[in-house]
Amino acid sequence: MAAMATMVAAGCGGVWCRARQRCARWPGPGSRPFLRAQRAVVCNARGGAVSAGKSGLAPWIPVVGLEIHAQISSNSKLFSGSRVQFAAPPNSLVSFFDASLPGTLPVLNRRCVEAAVMTALALNCRINKKSLFDRKHYFYADLPAGYQITQQRVPIAVNGSLSYSLCIDNKMSQMVTKTVRIKQIQLEQDSGKSLHDDTRSQTFVDLNRAGVGLMELVMEPDMCCGEEAAAAVRELQLILQTLGSSQAVMAEGQLRVDANVSVHHPGEPYGVRTEVKNINSIRFLAKAVDYEIQRQIQELGNGGTILNETRAFDSKLGCTVPMRDKEGKQDYRFMPEPNLPPLILYDAKSLPANMNHQQVINIDWIHERLPDLPSVKREKLVEQYGILPEHSFTLLVWQQDQNCNSSQASEDGLAEFFESVVKQTQMKPKKVIGWILNDLLSYLKQHSLTVKESPVSSFLLADLLNLLEKKEISSTAAKRVLAELWKGEGKTPLETVKEHKLELLQDQKELEQICQAVIDGQENEVMAIKAGNRKVLNKLIGLVQKKTQGRSNPVLMNFSVPLCSIVLVGYTSSILKSQPSLDASAKGR
Repeated sequence: MAAMATMVAAGCGGVWCRARQRCARWPGPGSRPFLRAQRAVVCNARGGAVSAGKSGLAPWIPVVGLEIHAQISSNSKLFSGSRVQFAAPPNSLVSFFDASLPGTLPVLNRRCVEAAVMTALALNCRINKKSLFDRKHYFYADLPAGYQITQQRVPIAVNGSLSYSLCIDNKMSQMVTKTVRIKQIQLEQDSGKSLHDDTRSQTFVDLNRAGVGLMELVMEPDMCCGEEAAAAVRELQLILQTLGSSQAVMAEGQLRVDANVSVHHPGEPYGVRTEVKNINSIRFLAKAVDYEIQRQIQELGNGGTILNETRAFDSKLGCTVPMRDKEGKQDYRFMPEPNLPPLILYDAKSLPANMNHQQVINIDWIHERLPDLPSVKREKLVEQYGILPEHSFTLLVWQQDQNCNSSQASEDGLAEFFESVVKQTQMKPKKVIGWILNDLLSYLKQHSLTVKESPVSSFLLADLLNLLEKKEISSTAAKRVLAELWKGEGKTPLETVKEHKLELLQDQKELEQICQAVIDGQENEVMAIKAGNRKVLNKLIGLVQKKTQGRSNPVLMNFSVPLCSIVLVGYTSSILKSQPSLDASAKGR
């Protein structure tokens, strides 16, 4: 099977070399023209028009639409029983149907249909109770049958919408909500994977991915820049992971984006669009769209024309390169799939009374079991715990970013970790969120760990915050304890505090002696405070904290005799300085 399914093709390397040469003639990401252009393609909540510069012409309006292929989270493929597994040995998961041997027939995977219905409901789509399968014909080495089974004419769902949030001027505290229309969601099978070896001018084909179930989500051209496209895909990705309909790990090709980009002047029809294919990173998506917008504006500004073509994004060069002319629908020769009957779905009203529920898919049954979507989760976090909206976004988006780069989607993300800590600590949620986002998150990023892999559990962090809330340790000491807990030595926060002697100093006399020693060594600062400059007092307090290694009790320290005496002298001095002005004003009256 492996020998049959693997083929070698020559001459592929030259195409990419020529494409890179053409790309090199365009201004690169580091060049001054490109940097000026990038500043022009700035997306904000006020509109998507791009200035034409000093030419005095009408501004350009970019138009961006997306086609997203999400791999369905299923144990087997869409029409065969072959397993779905990432990074399996080449051509080890290929059935007779996947290899398109004569006489093999497709058998629809129920799980894939349910995942598509679930996703469509979450995106406010209208479910077609009767949908059809079609054959999309094209020849490529990784498509053994010469056609792909898809749903072109009557897809499983249409007319949905996706709401996403966008930062204004990259400020998390200033966010605006936008909506992009979903034209349709359709089921289709994936193709195999071509592995290009440019050095030997060869291409190898791995059919493990051939026949894997996909959902293609077609978004209307309602976006105007890379930032909006990236925000929309990020929200969709989080929805898919929440539903469990797709793991959506872009690094593993489970979520691939095709961006359709065009530009036009206000009041004119849409311009000729180009399609940037197979973008596998949200960051690259934003860069590819913004580059393509500026490339088209520059091309049109120089008197050129835009070709209706397919392009690819070269992440190393930071630009798009041409691949081939854009095919029209007539080139694909769509025809009904003769081996698959119409897909019939039911709801509570249309479900026949004598029908076996295990043999049908009930739309209402799936709808009742939908989990809370990310937008609902964020609202609940804000309402229940009083945290800022931007903090709720960070809790969920960070979980998503981890899942994007991990082969295992974590069920217990940062939001669940936060809620678990809040339940186990006496500290207020507004303070807990600071420790989660500033301290714990910093460690996780530094060591490239997911929440599940963190050596500091929610129980340990809650125990540490309880010590801090009870004023048994200072915040400085708490940070040191957290650093010790991160080593994963199995000690509790209290044991770590006692081992390193980090308890707050409760002895007033000992603290006063330390304060006096600090004061004796800082004559200039003491004179400044006595002269009325109370800001310098913070330096003395910091030196006391350093002397005690963060163990000094701020309350006791502020009321210590040495510090109080200095502050009192400074306060008296400031009063005496202001006294003449008071007398003068009195005489004036």
